[in-house]
Amino acid sequence: MTVLRFLALGLLGGVMAIPLLWGPRGGSFEHARLSALIGLEAGQFVTVPVGLLISVVLAGRRSRTRPPGHVLGAITIAFGALVATQGWATVAWVEGRPGGLGDPDGEFVMAVLALLSGVFTVVVGVVIVLVRACGAGAQEE
Repeated sequence: MTVLRFLALGLLGGVMAIPLLWGPRGGSFEHARLSALIGLEAGQFVTVPVGLLISVVLAGRRSRTRPPGHVLGAITIAFGALVATQGWATVAWVEGRPGGLGDPDGEFVMAVLALLSGVFTVVVGVVIVLVRACGAGAQEE
């Protein structure tokens, strides 16, 4: 349960890096969306391993933590759906005509990574909700 909680928090925590990165290259909404997705991926590259490390340390110490609840699961599902839809739209934009990007292959890879990250985040949220609904988390309390 601890690993699920901190994995979800790590995935959600990637948002903190978005304002710290560079601005979009172009002036359109698509450029801003691509820049935000790249920032999210960079943030998740840091926050997910940190969250997993914290969860392993807490699990190793056998610290009692509450199981993740329905609210964390619902927020994780909604966030993952948002990231997945924006990643899908960015993939379609990068592959469309006119390209308008300096390195369409690099942007395509980042958009696909954002899409996969969003799908994985939805799966983590669904697992949290299902585990909580089945009552498995109540046994750890």
